[in-house]
This record gives sequence, structure tokens and C-alpha cells, in this order.
Amino acid sequence: MEKNFVQELQWRGMVHDFMPGVEEHLMETMRAAYVGIDPTADSLHIGHLVSVMMLRHFQLAGHKPFALVGGATGMIGDPSGKSQERNLLDEKTLRHNQEAIKEQLSRFLDFDSNEPNAAVLVNNYDWMKDFSFLDFIRDVGKHITVNYMMAKDSVKKRLMSDAKEGMSFTEFTYQLVQGYDFLYLYQHHDCTLQMGGSDQWGNITTGTELIRRIGGGKGFALTCPLITKADGTKFGKTEGGNVWLDAERTSPYKFYQYWLNTSDEDAAKYIKIFTFMERSEIEGLIETHKEAPHARALQKRLAEEITTMVHSKEDLENAIKASSILFGKSTSSDLKQLDEKTFLDVFDGVPQAKISKSELDSGLDMIAALAAKTGFLGSNGEARRELKQNSISVNKEKVKEDYRITTDDLINNRFVLLQRGKKNYFVLVMQ
Repeated sequence: MEKNFVQELQWRGMVHDFMPGVEEHLMETMRAAYVGIDPTADSLHIGHLVSVMMLRHFQLAGHKPFALVGGATGMIGDPSGKSQERNLLDEKTLRHNQEAIKEQLSRFLDFDSNEPNAAVLVNNYDWMKDFSFLDFIRDVGKHITVNYMMAKDSVKKRLMSDAKEGMSFTEFTYQLVQGYDFLYLYQHHDCTLQMGGSDQWGNITTGTELIRRIGGGKGFALTCPLITKADGTKFGKTEGGNVWLDAERTSPYKFYQYWLNTSDEDAAKYIKIFTFMERSEIEGLIETHKEAPHARALQKRLAEEITTMVHSKEDLENAIKASSILFGKSTSSDLKQLDEKTFLDVFDGVPQAKISKSELDSGLDMIAALAAKTGFLGSNGEARRELKQNSISVNKEKVKEDYRITTDDLINNRFVLLQRGKKNYFVLVMQ
């Protein structure tokens, strides 16, 4: 193979551990590898992205990637890193989630080409659904001892934790089901490598053990580190929950802002993991950033690359425009170009007051808008003073005391943005 997949991941900081012989195995010929994806939602979130990027690098190195949607395992729940069992899903929900996930994966992986290394999406429910319990414990379960299963870190941690629930038999058997997936893909698709987060090492090696004992062959494991943030808070989480790839769940503006707000230390790490930029360019950018950290060159490039990849160039441009509304010079017409969701995201947490739309028919005077009707400013006197000092804006345009707010000022036919000075915002919401 032309490109050394393992070395590519290593310089990017994307390798935690791998079995001896993986590198040589991949350099011999085109190989197939898979990553399992949990289908408990109809969108991936950025926590999934590392393993998706691994699959993309695998395909770029000339190999064949398989994305396995865990329809069957999603019905059970993986004990790795979890303190409780997860909710079980029905088949209809799983199929819906699978289609949505494939659409997102197709932004990274080439499923459609006629090349021999075109990506493939599989669902383990398809081969597990007709497997009877008796067949499974006879054909698979007898090959792995309880001692072997108990020695796994994911099992030991759960059994030794203080959780009252303990660990159900269902969860205990999870590693056997995941191990069987690897065996199935090995037997039917000549898949010899499974990749995943470092917390999956135990489940993956159970698969290699089944390939050895039942398949009479050799399977390999490669894991990536679990992504962390320098300040110790959880990667991929905000106060509002997960950072999703679906624009309906996390708007492109909020997605862009998440990456833009990373620390210098994290940005230097993430730009290697979450972009396909070449090594020389990344190293040059890190040096540029060190010379002028306040310019945030790393964060800007990281946010641009990943927002374009997950969403689109147009979404990126809109997110940059929306960001400049809070932090740069922008106009009333810029504001009016924002869709309602982005407007609410940009001004999330800004105080609001509800006003009847009929109040705008004859024009709402500025004193009422600033004080009497809204409480944005403490008193009518304060409102007059601020207006005289030219520190009040309506939709980013400076106004005087004689200005009246009308329906022409409405953003999305619903909002008016008031501002005192540079940083004090207030939103009027029509009802």
C-alpha cells in the first residue's frame, strides 16, 4: 500500500494501542476494517467523529472501511464506561437512526464509487435477529470462558463499582455479541481489523479470540485515545448537552462556536485529529499561532475546516457572519439575514421582554422600549440619559430619543434587538 495508515494516525495523536503486526498486515495488500457505531439517536455527535475520521484515513490509505451500526448491540447496552444500562430500542427506530447516520457518514466516507475500497454500511441486527439463544450459547458461548470475560476491565469496573444495580447478564454477554460481529465480518467480508475507542479494547480482543478459536484465523485490534479537554471538562458536551452533527439538533453556528472556543492546547491537538490537513501545513499553523496566540489562527482554521466538512461552505459563512454580529461590526441588514434558530442561538441567554405586535402599529417610542415596557434600563430618566449620550442602538443602528420602533424593524417578523454600549443586549419578542 502507498500510504502507511498506522504512521498517519500516530503523528496525528490518534493511536492509543494496537496489536503487534497490524502495520505490516496493512502494508501487504488492501484490507477491510470496521468501527461500531451506536444507533441510539438519529444523529452522530462529535464524540463519534474520531472513529469516523479513522475510517476515512483508512479509506484514503487504499483500504476498505466498514461502518457497523449496532442495531442488535443497541438493543442490549455496552457496559464499557457506563454506570447504568441504556434504554433499549425497537427495530423501527433503529432503522430510522441507521438511515440518518449513513447520510452523515457519507460526508466522510465514499459509499458510492465502483472502487474496490468503497465503504460499506452494515447492521449487526441483520445477522443477529435470526440467531436463537440456544444456537448462540452452543456455537459461540462455549468458546470463551467466564474467567476470560471476567478479566476484562469493563466488566471488572462495573462489578467493583458501588452501583446498586450491579451488572445484568445481558450486559455481561455484550462482549460476546460484539466479538461475534468481528467473527461474522471476518468470515463474510474478510474483515481483519476492528478499530474503536480505547474503552473498547476488551470487546475488540474478544472478537480476535473468536476469530482465532472458531475462524481459525487472525484478527487485529487498533484503538484511539478517548478525547479529553485540557481543563478536565468533558469533550463534546456543552451546557445544552451533546454537540450533534445534525443541524436541527446543534445549529451550524453553535457547532462553529464550539470549535472556535477551544483552548490553545486543545486546538493544537484537535486540528490533527479532526481535519485532513497535511502535516507540514498543520505544523506551520501551530508555529504561526504561537507567535500571535490572540489572533486565534488555530481555532479559526479548525472551526472552518470541520464546519465545512460536517455542514457546508455556506453554513460556515453564515456562522462566521452570525459570530461577527456579537463580536464585530455588523448592520441591521446582517441581522435580518439570520434565520430564527441562529438568531436565538446567537442571543442565547440575553434578557428578553414580550411585547404585543399591535404596539408597533403606531410605533413604540424609545423610552417605553428601553424602560417602561421592558425593564431593560432601570428608569425613564436613565433611558433618556443613554439616548442623549448616543449609546443606544436598535438592530445595531444608533438611534435618538425621537426614534419609534415599527414593524419595519422586525427580524424574522418577531424580534427587535436593543443594545446599550458595546456589550449590553436585550431582545424584544413580539406576540
